[in-house]
Amino acid sequence: MATIRNIVLVHGGFVDGSGWQGIHEQLTSDGYRVYVVQNPTLSLAGDVAATHQILDSLNGPAVLVGHSYGGVVISEAGNHPNVAALAYIAAFAPDKGESVNTLIADPPPGAPVPPILPPQNGFLFLDPTQFAESFAADLPAAQAAFLADSQVPWGVDALEGAVSEPAWRTKPAWYLVATDDRMIPPPAQRAMAERTGATVSETPGSHAVYVSRPATVAAVITQAAEGRNGNP
Repeated sequence: MATIRNIVLVHGGFVDGSGWQGIHEQLTSDGYRVYVVQNPTLSLAGDVAATHQILDSLNGPAVLVGHSYGGVVISEAGNHPNVAALAYIAAFAPDKGESVNTLIADPPPGAPVPPILPPQNGFLFLDPTQFAESFAADLPAAQAAFLADSQVPWGVDALEGAVSEPAWRTKPAWYLVATDDRMIPPPAQRAMAERTGATVSETPGSHAVYVSRPATVAAVITQAAEGRNGNP
């Protein structure tokens, strides 16, 4: 399998695409063409459409990468003919008919509960006083505070958006488990990765592992681009 040269990065809820900067720098320096989707995060359909805009513009295949809720987006958008491989970074990997809502409905006993505040006019935020501990515990305090203060409103409709046909059923997948994640419990990440048949890697890291460990995340994406198995 020839190395895929296009990488498309899809962010999750509560944040925007700027968190991918370290990954972008790493991969572009390695010769990849990297694109960052700026999800509106109003609805799953809208985020899939935003992803398709980039995929439609490509000449050649791409690795489609999703973090957190971005995993839901790539599971749906990944059916696009320009997607050759999927990479999930501490991400939801739903099956047909599943959404973030259904995947978090029955947390395992003792699992951390994300500090999501009650909806405000149809949008969700994380409690900024608990953001660092839950989302970004391995980032410098000032950086975590900035992420908390620059949160992107996450639409309830996006949370409820269900996947119609998961792309991982027909496309190869890679998955990076963040073992210190307090937003998506690592056992849940492992279970989702297993059912997708993904090539799985694990690393210490918070939910913001794509910010805190860009080299590790980039290595997994490179695996997917090269069609390789095994730890980075």
